Amino acid sequence: MLSRARAAWTWFRAFRRTRPFWGGVWLVAGGWTVLKFSLSSLQLIVSTGFGGIAGYLVGGGMILCGLIPMALPAQRYTFGLIGAVLAVVSLVVSNLGGFLLGMALGVLGGSMTVGWGAKRPRRGAVAG
Repeated sequence: MLSRARAAWTWFRAFRRTRPFWGGVWLVAGGWTVLKFSLSSLQLIVSTGFGGIAGYLVGGGMILCGLIPMALPAQRYTFGLIGAVLAVVSLVVSNLGGFLLGMALGVLGGSMTVGWGAKRPRRGAVAG
């Protein structure tokens, strides 16, 4: 049991170090916050039209922009920028961007995703 837990932790650690993990986590948290504060009854959303559904679209887009770079780290620039822009747009379309918390988390996560770089090997680890 302990060896399985150790193997799982080793895998997760390698996964986390080779992807923009923390930027994606903050972007997903920001998207969830925007989505949570956008929740309304279906009747209200249908009657308000695009203004009612925009919070869902922006929050869902932020969540996707946080998950895609974890699967495809080479796309971190594109989805980090789109996620940060969606976070700023959420200020207008969704209850002040999830009462500013979702917007702040989204901008933080988008900027961390764009700024992430692959971990370089240590100087002494390279034989040569």
